[in-house]
Amino acid sequence: MLQEIADGIQKGLSEKTFDGSLKFDCGDDGVVVLADNQASIVDRDTDCTIRISQDNLVKLLTGKLNPMTGVAMGKLKVTGNMGVAMKLGQLLG
Repeated sequence: MLQEIADGIQKGLSEKTFDGSLKFDCGDDGVVVLADNQASIVDRDTDCTIRISQDNLVKLLTGKLNPMTGVAMGKLKVTGNMGVAMKLGQLLG
């Protein structure tokens, strides 16, 4: 499942650039890392980490979960460089 998500993000990266590094940490399910304009499921240190369930990650990436609402409701937690997290909106938009 996370590999499919990473592949989908990678397709989006082909048309846009993403500066910085970001990790979606889905706990025991694994991670999706955006770094060096690549999306992978290989864990590494990043500028920003978003802790989120796999289900909510899918909702976030498909526009069914607003990032601000997700933070307010505790569905996702952002640590590290918030500027990098804000760039995610441009990538998804």
